[in-house]
Amino acid sequence: MARRKLPRFLSGALALAASLVMIPTSAQAAPPGPKDVTAVLFEWDFASVARECTNTLGPAGYGYVQVSPPAEHIQGGQWWTSYQPVSYRIAGRLGDRTAFRTMVDTCHAAGVKVVVDAVVNHMSAGSGTGTGGSSYTKYAYPGLYSSYDFDDCTAQITDYRNRANVQNCELVGLADLDTGEEYVRKTVAGYLNDLLSLGVDGFRIDAAKHIPAADLANIKSRLTNPSAYWKQEVIFGSGEAVQPGEYTGNGDVQEFRYAYDLKRVFTSENLAYLRNYGEGWGYLGSGSAGVFVDNHDTERNGSTLSYKDGANYTLANVFMLAWPYGAPDVHSGYEFSDHDAGPPGGGRVNACWQDGWKCQHAWPEIRSMVAFRNATRGEAVTNWWDNGGDAIAFGRGSKGFVALNHESATLTRTYQTSLPAGTYCDVQGDRTVTVNGSGQLTATLGGNTALAVYAGKSSC
Repeated sequence: MARRKLPRFLSGALALAASLVMIPTSAQAAPPGPKDVTAVLFEWDFASVARECTNTLGPAGYGYVQVSPPAEHIQGGQWWTSYQPVSYRIAGRLGDRTAFRTMVDTCHAAGVKVVVDAVVNHMSAGSGTGTGGSSYTKYAYPGLYSSYDFDDCTAQITDYRNRANVQNCELVGLADLDTGEEYVRKTVAGYLNDLLSLGVDGFRIDAAKHIPAADLANIKSRLTNPSAYWKQEVIFGSGEAVQPGEYTGNGDVQEFRYAYDLKRVFTSENLAYLRNYGEGWGYLGSGSAGVFVDNHDTERNGSTLSYKDGANYTLANVFMLAWPYGAPDVHSGYEFSDHDAGPPGGGRVNACWQDGWKCQHAWPEIRSMVAFRNATRGEAVTNWWDNGGDAIAFGRGSKGFVALNHESATLTRTYQTSLPAGTYCDVQGDRTVTVNGSGQLTATLGGNTALAVYAGKSSC
């Protein structure tokens, strides 16, 4: 906790008392309900998200859609302007309060819950007029925050082995809120409660690593729905002072190691190594982990796979959705050559695969696996097979079976499954396959292709 400023002395005392009594004793360990896949529609405007919930996400079985930060932010065409709020009004480039409310209602009608990417660690790095007309300067946001509400350290973070440096100093020069203060905690909770009043179902807490876990617990305890889904961005770093496991008491934590290692396995190692992927690799417990193949940061810095990686990327998403570890995010963004490039058309998506929108959530190979995951939920891995290299297969109890051939050559073989005898639709190849009375399935897979079948899907 940062040093108290004298004008906030009383607030500081209240905050300390609150931190002792308001930490939740339990957390939402995974997205509630039977559908745990989130489509992350990065920088899609709210009208486009609403349409996609109706046309694609609901029918495909996605449980959640994650929308980019809705708060008023600094002006500029770059994507990262959305991550520099200047007020908590819904007045960013993606739409106003009415468009946001309509989006939430439309997604709910399609059976899709809404998660908001919430930026509450910091405000902006400069001064000017925001996207909604609010004037601001760094450390002064009229009607919201003044200089007393920010941490005393105004230097940039330089030492990730120093907890105070990570959590009290400024992330890339952004004004760092003092979340140990009563007023700041109350104000952040007020923003989140306003979103809950519009029907929001949960939050992805941006830059959570830079906020003490106890501060986030206190803020969460103030929500009108303290059990709202809660997913925290805490990037793992070996030997660092702040570790992801500190935050699991609040809710899910994004497991970056999962994405990093998938890139390495799919590009330079053997898929056979994935046999015990997840907790067996030292990751967070499955019930506390948010997983992904890529996100908006990692696709740009190259630490994970991205849409530019072709079959490696597609098959990694197929594996993630088939494998029972964590709650998966499917990232869906846009083409870029410039790291800073903002969304095409200011976030308006007229149609998938046009104007640079990649719509990974709707790629047939990825979309089809959402229903597979829903159908096999709760089933353990069975009938694992691998060739010691880049061909693997496994079942999900008696509910499903998947095979991935990441070799360059075609593979024909008979797999042992635990599926009942019958005809099944291979949702990866749009073909039917037969399981005999002994649970065996014979199929031919071309190089860099997959097969996936599940109970209840007998025709294509």
